[in-house]
Amino acid sequence: MGLIKEPKNIDLSTKSEPWTEQELADFRKIMQDIKAKNAKRKKRLKNF
Repeated sequence: MGLIKEPKNIDLSTKSEPWTEQELADFRKIMQDIKAKNAKRKKRLKNF
C-alpha cells in the first residue's frame, strides 16, 4: 500500500474557519424551517 499524493489544485486539509454571526443566524433559521416542516409531516402522517 502506498501513499496517495494530494493533487496540486485541491486542498484536503480539515481545518475550518469559524462561522460569522450572520452565517450562524442563517443556519439556525434554515434548521428551524426544516424542523417545522418535518413536524408538520409527522403530524399529518400520524392522523392517518
